[in-house]
Amino acid sequence: QLGLERFHGVCILGFNSAEWFIADIAAILAGGFAVGIYTTNSPEACHYVAENCSANILVVENHKQLQKILEIQHKLPHLKAIVQYGEELKEKRPNLYSWEEFLELGRGLADAQLQAVIAAQKPNQCCTLIYTSGTTGQPKGVMLSHDNLTWTAAAAGRFLMLTDAKEKQEVVISYLPLSHIAAQMTDIWSAMAFGAQVFFAQPDALKGSLVDTLKEVRPTAFIAVPRVWEKIEEKMKSIGAKSSTLQRRVASWAKGVGLQTNLKWMNGSPQVPLNFRLAKHLVYRKVRRALGLDRCTKCYTGAAPITRETLEFFLSLDIPVLELYGMSESSGPHTISLPHAFRLTSCGKEVTGCRTLIDKPDRDGNGEICFSGRHIFMGYLNMEEKTKEAIDEEGWLHSGDIGRHDKDGFLYITGRIKELIITAGGENVPPVPIEEAVKDAVPIISNAMLVGDKAKFLSMLLTLK
Repeated sequence: QLGLERFHGVCILGFNSAEWFIADIAAILAGGFAVGIYTTNSPEACHYVAENCSANILVVENHKQLQKILEIQHKLPHLKAIVQYGEELKEKRPNLYSWEEFLELGRGLADAQLQAVIAAQKPNQCCTLIYTSGTTGQPKGVMLSHDNLTWTAAAAGRFLMLTDAKEKQEVVISYLPLSHIAAQMTDIWSAMAFGAQVFFAQPDALKGSLVDTLKEVRPTAFIAVPRVWEKIEEKMKSIGAKSSTLQRRVASWAKGVGLQTNLKWMNGSPQVPLNFRLAKHLVYRKVRRALGLDRCTKCYTGAAPITRETLEFFLSLDIPVLELYGMSESSGPHTISLPHAFRLTSCGKEVTGCRTLIDKPDRDGNGEICFSGRHIFMGYLNMEEKTKEAIDEEGWLHSGDIGRHDKDGFLYITGRIKELIITAGGENVPPVPIEEAVKDAVPIISNAMLVGDKAKFLSMLLTLK
């Protein structure tokens, strides 16, 4: 009704909500591109994305986000309307609609008109754009097709053994930014494929309220970035430090039992020792209940490297945190660890139907990780050269990550190609091991970043917890 043109963007700027999902799926069905914009983006960054995808419509959550758009509106020639959900409009403007007004607009439209647009769509056409934070230059719009999303959601969900809602409904919490593929794949596409129930966290989830939401919802599957797992670990350690000597001793004993038993299971031993059953009764169950993870059979981490220390901490409490790996360009997951098939610090094995190539391996088997399969993206919007750099002539997507397979086929990531620092003296320095060593030595540091490309010495940027 607002004149959305075929293959033009509908940008969504706001925290996770039902309206976000509705706007995203509606944009696709109406023949446009669904485009999430990161909520912390500056007006300039919002302008770049909206202009790049020729956005016809912008959906914003509140007055604060609306202000960003009003600032750049005059520079968006394709923009036809702005819709605000989440709070009442504070001002009247032409082509600015409240969510209620927006829904009313469509009532007069004949169903046949929408059906014709849907019928014209093909599986190999683009429906969603994910803007990656470019390590070099401006963000790139990753074009994902209808087939990319539907195939990956079904294939990854089956691999993860998600239960179909007809048998038993999976429960998930939507809180990670929906402008990223990880949250979209878990919260929208897989949830739709398997009929999961989705709860929305509070907008301040990552500032602390997520813990309360977890307890209230008790999800059956939960995915978090490493920093979220670290924050939970820190909170638990600080609570543990305040408990009585006896409680601390019991907890310490249980953690020892939990880690040993789980490591044995990981290596294929099926036994359940008696002391493990006792520890489960005394400690693990209570911990899970306190965290809201008592129903959770799938705890996952992804998007960044997680430390072995954090993985062992949760394993010792009988909470295996499993790693998965992929990128926006592979519609999200490429390899996934499973409860019965995982190795500490490995990202698991390929989802059925996906293939991995270790390109130009060295003596230890380390080489660039390349992907192929139906989950590989169509290319970057309006960036043919960048697309050719990412996908080679044989159709392999080059990840820029260095890794290797072990004898059992588990994938390990050992570094980044693009992150190699070459000093003015010609020394090649991989920054990650040095950064990790500093973080291990000084626990108060949350992030460490080594810099010094083309410089005569190395420097480090530090942030504190």
